[in-house]
Amino acid sequence: MRRIFLKVLVMAQLMSLAALGQSLGDVARESQEKRNADNASGVLPKVITNKDLSQDPEADEDAAETQPVAGAVAGNKPTDHRSAEQRLSEQRAAAQWKKQILAQENRMTNLQARIDEINASVRAGGGSAQYEGPYNRYAARQLPR
Repeated sequence: MRRIFLKVLVMAQLMSLAALGQSLGDVARESQEKRNADNASGVLPKVITNKDLSQDPEADEDAAETQPVAGAVAGNKPTDHRSAEQRLSEQRAAAQWKKQILAQENRMTNLQARIDEINASVRAGGGSAQYEGPYNRYAARQLPR
């Protein structure tokens, strides 16, 4: 009786989920409307290619420090301001990632120290506790004598 009730309950739940879900056509229609709205706004995403990136990452840091001064001389202020903001946000993100990596490394070091401490406490000075005692009944009887 209980099994039949559970089967009926599961079937009812599955049918209700199928009725509430969106159809593929609805999802495609919403996606198309969203793309059309994004294209109508006129803001195109910036595409970064391999040509935009340099081969030497340290050269990028040097260029990032000197580029705002060169851009200010060029006179293209809106582009320079936007790129300076972008560089600043990228530097903040890089600093945040470095901070998270250092925190993870510290946690790993602490965990490794705790593991080593537990391993040392489990093992006795002359070997493990498993092999220190008598290994059969005869040896156990000989110990008190």
